[in-house]
Amino acid sequence: MSFAPQLRIPATYMRGGTSKGVFFKLADLPESARVLGAARDALLLRVIGSPDPYGKHTDGMGGATSSTSKCVILAKSTRPDHDVDYLYGQVSIDSAFVDWSGNCGNLSAAVGPFAITNGLIDPALVPKNGLCTVRIWQANIGKTIIAHVPMHNFQVQETGDFELDGVTFPAAEIVLEFIDPSDDGDAGAMFPTGQLVDTLDVPGVGTLQATMITAGIPTVFVNAAEIGYTGTELQGAINEDKAALAKLEAIRVAGALRMGLIKTAEEAATRQHTPKVAFVAPPQTYVSSAGKTIAAEAIDLNVRALSMGKLHHAMMGTASVAIATAAAVPGTLVNLAAGGGTRERVCFGHPSGTLAVGAAVTQINGQWSVTKAVMSRSARVLMEGWVRIPQ
Repeated sequence: MSFAPQLRIPATYMRGGTSKGVFFKLADLPESARVLGAARDALLLRVIGSPDPYGKHTDGMGGATSSTSKCVILAKSTRPDHDVDYLYGQVSIDSAFVDWSGNCGNLSAAVGPFAITNGLIDPALVPKNGLCTVRIWQANIGKTIIAHVPMHNFQVQETGDFELDGVTFPAAEIVLEFIDPSDDGDAGAMFPTGQLVDTLDVPGVGTLQATMITAGIPTVFVNAAEIGYTGTELQGAINEDKAALAKLEAIRVAGALRMGLIKTAEEAATRQHTPKVAFVAPPQTYVSSAGKTIAAEAIDLNVRALSMGKLHHAMMGTASVAIATAAAVPGTLVNLAAGGGTRERVCFGHPSGTLAVGAAVTQINGQWSVTKAVMSRSARVLMEGWVRIPQ
């Protein structure tokens, strides 16, 4: 019996923020995978090594966590005033499913460096030294991201002394601007229910207060105390507790229904990436997963968020935008946990440490909107060459 050789596809394995994924140029993909559909999903699933009932991704490039089961497809932008089109796929670990419903804020930091290095940016726009401004069209959600990438002698500078909690080693700082990051949705509102705080009925859990927002990524915020937590939990306290995961998933599904993201609870299984669910609490001292003491005086609040059904080891970039935006609007649960009032910047504690994010919000005719959110991240090429998969 003869067997076909493996496909050999140019690819780059990159870390962006606290995530990592496999990056492709659209033109390098097999022709059938250059458009959305079953062929593209099947290819990315096999690249990552999903579905894997063992939950290890031993036969693929994935890392068997929501932070490491990701793929990115980039191309020169077809839109005016943009340099690169960025499409992100969140690959399920244990099912044959790729979620295209949202962005990855962390991997957004790697888009600019990849685009510069791989010839997707007009050379005339790339400085020899200083910062290269890359205008990114985030195709999943139809939004603009501006990345400021440090350059040295016409090369992307990857090494540096910028430290990011959740990433072991320092690197060069990349500043990201998320422009008008609220998901307009059908209702055209940053708060899709029209309320800063809702009463959310969650089957099997009870009635909870919730702030539901679409900035950065659709997110459901609840108070940690209302669901039996302090807001200082690390991954083990949640991810090793099946009852806790089921409760938080029930909250996510109830929020998705109230926000109009799904029409039936059953649809949540096909929309695992969004919305996120997060619980907030006033600042409290805790010890991070790295063993570092995070003093209450150093943060404005504590936040813990789930991604793809598990507590995230740090904080998703898009959820960070949601946190900063909600914190800037007086009266939301996030704002109240941070002490209330008005603010343009918030520093929050997460399982790996702390993160500061800024957001500018406005209120016009009673409707809140966010014009921009800003955060610092870093990115680095881990490996480049070709990824191989069975045909």
